Amino acid sequence: MKTLHLYLTRQILANLMMTVAVFTFVLLLGNIIREVFALLFNDQASLGLVFTAIGLLLPYVLVFALPMGMLTAMLLVFGRFSADQELTAARAGGISLLALVTPALLLSLAFSLLCATINMDIAPRCRRAYKNLLYDLTNTRPDAVLTEGRFVKDIKNYIIYIGKIRGDYLEDVLITKLDNDGVAESTLRAVHGELVRDPGGTNASLRLFQARAAQWDRGNLQPYIIPGEFLLPLQLPERSVREPKINEMTFLQLREEQRRLEHLLRSTPAVPLADAGTLKLQREELSAPLRDMTSPLKVQMHQQVAFSFACLGFTLVGIPLGIRAHRRETSIGVAIALFLVLVYYSFYILAVTLETRADLAPHLIVWLPNFLFQAVGAVLLWRANKQ
Repeated sequence: MKTLHLYLTRQILANLMMTVAVFTFVLLLGNIIREVFALLFNDQASLGLVFTAIGLLLPYVLVFALPMGMLTAMLLVFGRFSADQELTAARAGGISLLALVTPALLLSLAFSLLCATINMDIAPRCRRAYKNLLYDLTNTRPDAVLTEGRFVKDIKNYIIYIGKIRGDYLEDVLITKLDNDGVAESTLRAVHGELVRDPGGTNASLRLFQARAAQWDRGNLQPYIIPGEFLLPLQLPERSVREPKINEMTFLQLREEQRRLEHLLRSTPAVPLADAGTLKLQREELSAPLRDMTSPLKVQMHQQVAFSFACLGFTLVGIPLGIRAHRRETSIGVAIALFLVLVYYSFYILAVTLETRADLAPHLIVWLPNFLFQAVGAVLLWRANKQ
């Protein structure tokens, strides 16, 4: 029995590592291509920054990749176990299915605890750091403000156009200076130049070469040539503080925010004396916005906890379905897994859609797939054990 348990455990872990790696790569690729690679191709991000972004995204995607990998691993392992008649041989030896799948159930509980740690604390912190990284990159770096092939109007009193940007080297620079009323005072054009970065990161300068300028004087344009180099200091736009979103807050932070919001909403002036019916109506009016405003926080908190049990639900469903499929093909197992994952996470999408409808209790909707998968999986597993 011990040998059989070790054999199944090795098979599950081997398939789990493979499937989690595939799902993680796919989920990471979607985020990296959409948000990071675009900056890399525009020379706004270094290769090291890309790897940093991948490292920060990894815990966030693991919350989804690990349950998906667990489901696929169960379908593949027990599908092959059944197709190779190994399950029949084990039953002939007097081993029940429930005794056989004990290691898989224990692994699912262990991975559920791991998902809880990641989902409730590590993943939100990493996602917040990842978003701050992108925000700082696109709002504090001078070369992020000065983009090529576009008229930049973010710098006060200037309109700047740069034909090509290669690191700090600039080509075909066109600058128009405006007065406080937004009227053009002068224009300057340089064949090439370079970006001089301020060590503090708040300002920058353009060192321009072969520059020609023209200034408006009483409605007439007076051109002149600038010999040598011309240094133009620029004041970059101030960066506002980025407020974290709900999905970037840990469970404890969400709980604290909920308490703060409840305290804020309840800190209202005393209600004057009135009859019982009026007081009841006033209490209902005061409690309605409280439920509506805290509902998104509740949905996110319940989602973090509920998703932690996805590994257990997927394991309970995956084992009997793998036995019923009775196939060795990997494609069948992956197809079934993707369909079940779609069903599971569709409840979360529904809850997010209804998060402002507190009367529908959207924070409880995220628990429905757990109850559904665990109940169905337990029934299928019990029926498979009786066969």
